[in-house]
Amino acid sequence: MTQLPPAPPSCSDLDRRAVLALAGGGLTLAAIGAAQAQPTEPTPLSDGQRFDPGQVVDLARALAKKPFVAPAADLPDAFKTLTYEQYIGVRAQPTALLWAGEGRGFVVEPLHRGFVFTTPVALHAVEDGVVRRVGYDRNRFSFGKVPPPEEGRDIGFSGFRLYASFNGAAPSDCAIFQGASFFRALAAGQSYGVTARALTLKPAEAKGEEFPLFRAFWLERPGPGTGQIVIHALVDSDSATAAMRMTLRPGDATIVDVEATLCPRTPLEHVGIAGMTGAYLFGPTDRRGVDDARLAAHEIDGLQIRNGWGEAIWRPVQNPETLQISAFMDQDPKGFGLVQRARAYGDYQDDVQRWEKRPSLWIEPLGSWGPGVPQHGWGAGAVQLIEIPSESEVNENILTYWRPKEPVAKETAFSYRQFWCWTVPGAPPLAACSGTRVGKGAGGKRRLFLVDFTGEAPFAEGIDPATLQVALNTAPGTLARQRLYAYPERKTLRVVFELDPGNDTACELRLVVKAGDKPVTETWLYRWTP
Repeated sequence: MTQLPPAPPSCSDLDRRAVLALAGGGLTLAAIGAAQAQPTEPTPLSDGQRFDPGQVVDLARALAKKPFVAPAADLPDAFKTLTYEQYIGVRAQPTALLWAGEGRGFVVEPLHRGFVFTTPVALHAVEDGVVRRVGYDRNRFSFGKVPPPEEGRDIGFSGFRLYASFNGAAPSDCAIFQGASFFRALAAGQSYGVTARALTLKPAEAKGEEFPLFRAFWLERPGPGTGQIVIHALVDSDSATAAMRMTLRPGDATIVDVEATLCPRTPLEHVGIAGMTGAYLFGPTDRRGVDDARLAAHEIDGLQIRNGWGEAIWRPVQNPETLQISAFMDQDPKGFGLVQRARAYGDYQDDVQRWEKRPSLWIEPLGSWGPGVPQHGWGAGAVQLIEIPSESEVNENILTYWRPKEPVAKETAFSYRQFWCWTVPGAPPLAACSGTRVGKGAGGKRRLFLVDFTGEAPFAEGIDPATLQVALNTAPGTLARQRLYAYPERKTLRVVFELDPGNDTACELRLVVKAGDKPVTETWLYRWTP
């Protein structure tokens, strides 16, 4: 008999991501509920039709030519009002799983609607090139203490969970697509953390963010031994639609190649590509006012960028007192992502959350931006970073994405590669920032900074650490008591300095260590706020 894959994540893990929505400087259930009150698939491909990926693009184009129409609320009241504990008791039976026991390396579990996941999402399997709609049957679910829906009623699905074989082992948790246009993935040995977005629209704007959602999926049945699965998705929102093709390859780093066609209904003034969110409550940088036995609580600790000019940038993230928005202007970025660098249990001392096992998510653009673009790359724009005040570790309060410089007014194609990983691939031969600590300075409003860089570059043959130069500046504010300490036995440099902000409420700091005119460390950026 086919066995159901392992149980879903713990309550705290799933709950944190089930309620993703940015509103009023925080995350609320109301916002995601509004996002999910939207239509299901417009013109589903019928059973038995030949599948062509171009059909999904055609659906997105056709849908974009019509005004957005919200659907009728068709979910029974009993499922709309489920508590979280009731919802996780609703599980697919083994008979509901796709491709279980077939030795294909992947198993799909349809996810029931209910709790905050109220919007129906159409699921299709593509087998031997032919579409098969995945039908709902209440007898293929166990409902725990929840009364099942009436016989014959099609409740539908809210998304799906993907199990995959890592390094030849039995299938285990690999990815989940559920809620608005959010999805998450794992590398071998990891726990769920950072969340990706298929499309980001109008984040942190006064009129409120717009939350696109998945309308339908087509999952190509993988061949035995191929080690990859192809997922097609239709995305819809008030302002735009999109067709996406995602090729997922699980492993020690799980790689997802994303190819997308964006179809605006109206010109998109503020659109985010390759967006992602992560939770950051506190860390060594900002423990003021923290009464917590743990040393840190975060699933990501910084934004990493490799810009189009070849500069490697590290920007520690913070849990600010007020909403903070930063834009890192760029031309044809090489990569960016939210990264978890603190990888030891001792960095957190948290026996429940195990933050050290959360994935980093790194993005590398592929190809050019849009049709007929002469240059290779994504052109001009900015990596945008939004840091939202949070009082709870369940809030994914850090958001980053690529924002094109020009509005998107017509159909646009783009592609990128996601690395769900332990360490970011292709690191340049520079010492990486391994620690940022901030505390009270010598007097007045001064703040003392300790910034560490670890790696071989500052101690390479021919380089005398005593001759290294610190390039440090701030705008506004003044700097004092600057020192550089070298620790060859630990391959670590420490830069110590004090910042006097005066009467300013924000200071932008920039630091890099050089040997002559060449950097031997990443560029460290930091926004100080009171």
